[in-house]
Amino acid sequence: MTTSSKGLSRRALLGAFAATTVAAAPTFSNAAGFLRGAGDIRRIRMYSGRTGEMIDSIYWIEGEYIADVMKEITYFMRDWRSDEQHMIDMRTIDIMSASHKLMDASEPYTLFSGYRSPSTNAMLRARSSGVAKNSLHMQGQAADLHLDSRSVDQMARAAEACRAGGVGRYSGSKFVHMDCGVVRSWGR
Repeated sequence: MTTSSKGLSRRALLGAFAATTVAAAPTFSNAAGFLRGAGDIRRIRMYSGRTGEMIDSIYWIEGEYIADVMKEITYFMRDWRSDEQHMIDMRTIDIMSASHKLMDASEPYTLFSGYRSPSTNAMLRARSSGVAKNSLHMQGQAADLHLDSRSVDQMARAAEACRAGGVGRYSGSKFVHMDCGVVRSWGR
């Protein structure tokens, strides 16, 4: 661990800088901004209990998204019920990655829901009042995620700190919704 002459660790200084950046620009900050001071790579780690698949990939290097990896992420986050795919919005992946980094979590996310086809969304909507008619899941702009090592509130607070999209707490179902839409939050 690198220590400055004042006794602060490099990680503490970077954390303070990131927090200051978000506080200074509350209407324009985004997840990518949180990742800027984190090095030249961005990584996403997820597990799907529905398919048994796992992804652990670096998807961004030195300012460039890696197209082949984004295709792998899109496949991984497909609608597992219909096997349909829709390109996942890179901004959503950035929010997920930045939140994971802020929580300093070592375990992969468990993906509950990524892309949803219109028919899957309609079926889920018929079963639950918590499913939006025009869900961003149908645009590849949302994910429902879980971490065993973090509470719903901890995950939601990390995503909210990015100030880059919607964050929904679903404590009863133990997951957090993250999307790259309008900045807003809901749930308990």
